[in-house]
Amino acid sequence: MILVDRALAEREARGEPIRVGMIGAGFMGRGIALQIATAVPGMRLSAIANRTLETARRAYLEAGEAEPRRVDDATGLDAAIAAGRPAITEDWRLLCSAHGIDVILEVTGSIHYAADAVCAAITGGKHVVLMNAELDGTVGPLLKSRADRAGVVYSNVDGDQPGVQMNLYRFVCGIGVRPVLCGNIKGLHDPYRNPTTQEEFARKWRQQAHMVTSFADGTKISFEQAIVANATGMHVGQRGMFGPAVAPGTPIREAVGELPAANFIDGPGIVDYVVGAEPGPGVFVLGTIDHPTQRRYLDLYKLGKGPLYCFYTPYHLCHFEVPTTIARAVLFEDAAIAPEGPPMVEVVAAAKTDLQAGAVLDGIGYYMTYGLCENADVVRRDRLLPMGIAGGCRLRRDVGRDTVLRYGDVELPAGRTIDRLRREQDQLFGAGGEGRAREHGAALTG
Repeated sequence: MILVDRALAEREARGEPIRVGMIGAGFMGRGIALQIATAVPGMRLSAIANRTLETARRAYLEAGEAEPRRVDDATGLDAAIAAGRPAITEDWRLLCSAHGIDVILEVTGSIHYAADAVCAAITGGKHVVLMNAELDGTVGPLLKSRADRAGVVYSNVDGDQPGVQMNLYRFVCGIGVRPVLCGNIKGLHDPYRNPTTQEEFARKWRQQAHMVTSFADGTKISFEQAIVANATGMHVGQRGMFGPAVAPGTPIREAVGELPAANFIDGPGIVDYVVGAEPGPGVFVLGTIDHPTQRRYLDLYKLGKGPLYCFYTPYHLCHFEVPTTIARAVLFEDAAIAPEGPPMVEVVAAAKTDLQAGAVLDGIGYYMTYGLCENADVVRRDRLLPMGIAGGCRLRRDVGRDTVLRYGDVELPAGRTIDRLRREQDQLFGAGGEGRAREHGAALTG
């Protein structure tokens, strides 16, 4: 948003910066800390909560900030913020209740830990910005509903591909073109990758092996496209999406010809992806328009004769763009991307290998399961097991490779917040939610 830079400059001039509390200080969190410190006037990273204090301290020092102050209670945190001193703590609850924090940025990449933190932030009256498609794709519609009732903004981030897609979707809607597909561009998709196969790549980029595995095995893109569907009212054309692979370097305007237009051009639209196209890792939106004069103009402007027009953004810059999301939330009450109603698309767990009864599932990006997109009505009807729920569950029976798991196949651990939230979400939206979401999507696209 072009308005953001001037709005932040005004906050800086008034000495009233946006005060951010960040939960998590891993690879991406450190990048965000650096970005806020070096490139974003009008915003301060006031405090970081992390399970390892030294990691939180490292994030501040690598960003060129002063030595942070360790705080263990609300009084200490309030004093550090008032003094303009960076603060670090092991207790994320302090950030969620602190008077001096305007917005909570959740960047842990977790499910269970993040679920507790986001719920507490909303209860504490904080705007919430997540860099966490996994949590959003599991209980985002419920969390958005809670945030609405609390009068705060709930948003996933610009910079990650879903937020970039949503920016493009809104642009396409704004020029009078009807979006019919929101797409992601991937360089690799192999559902059987695991932390061992991805160890060298992870070491090269100083990332966690299970995190990069979730990129390679398709789980991450499934969550990303699910939250785009939930924000737009779209669905998937088939379980797992179509995901055609093209020759490496194929321009995206040519590659989209591999997607089956008959499956989406006349409906509410779908989310999907292409493997191997350029520019990667960008995003694209396919749209259509009926007015013959407008079609001639689009042809003149080099978008072709239609009926499908390909709009794309050639990059996503992750941590560079996160502060813009924060500013949109706090200054304009505008979410970069958030659910707009009941779930449209869920991510379900499939077996990465043959699994034995009694085994405890190891979760996202590991050795036992990968995630697939499926339409929410099918997930409800067949009681399919969400990927965000699967980790920690014990199998009741043997399961063959590529089998999609059901709730009846597993025993859930006792006392988990995420299971309670899923039950609440199911009760809130219940049957018929998909139809209401489609109506919303139709309203957005005219």
